[in-house]
Amino acid sequence: MREIRFLKKVVSAFTGNPPWQCTRVSEKKGTFLKTTTIQDEKLIEIFITKNDESAFEELVERYCEKIYGLALRITRNSSDAEEVLQDVLLTLMMKLETFRGESKFSSWLYRVTVNAIYMHLRAEKKHESDVSLEDYVPYDEHGTLMGRVKAKDWSNRPDKALLSKEAMEMIERAVNELPESYRVVFHLSDIEGLSNEETAEILGLSVPAVKSRLHRARLFLRDKLSDYFYEWDK
Repeated sequence: MREIRFLKKVVSAFTGNPPWQCTRVSEKKGTFLKTTTIQDEKLIEIFITKNDESAFEELVERYCEKIYGLALRITRNSSDAEEVLQDVLLTLMMKLETFRGESKFSSWLYRVTVNAIYMHLRAEKKHESDVSLEDYVPYDEHGTLMGRVKAKDWSNRPDKALLSKEAMEMIERAVNELPESYRVVFHLSDIEGLSNEETAEILGLSVPAVKSRLHRARLFLRDKLSDYFYEWDK
């Protein structure tokens, strides 16, 4: 499905430049920095047992931009995303020893990030009401599910149409219209490339619930964008 592959590529670019926290860490030259052969769990062990800051810096180097990207995608505000990033890095520094290795470190860290995002939104009173797409079903004029979207296929649109400034703005607007609970599933699954099982573990959902939210999110985005791209250059 070219539309979904394209959305992954474009949405991943919305995060823009990394915040200063990520840039500052990447410029340091610690013992382990830029070393990709050491597993996350080994770096955690070294940091906890030896208090080696270079091991911690390497972990931050690996995940800083991912944390920021997820925070920005959900909060839709760079200042809020940077605050979430600071909270997550502080939690990582203070509570890394609580990681028990029962899941992948990346899954544990994403869960910490999602919790920090929702806590921030509640504190700022920006948390949306529990909007759901479960009842969202785009029917065509004949009452056929997805008929309208399939009839307006834009998978063969030229790249100059898909990558234009106006198109990028349309795509970002459509993604931002997703309710938070669907936006986070879409980001983890389609942007970060996590499996349904990993996403379910991070969010505390069942795998069927993740599949349902991801399907609804994709359906919503395809429907929102089908009219625009189908009518391009007709």
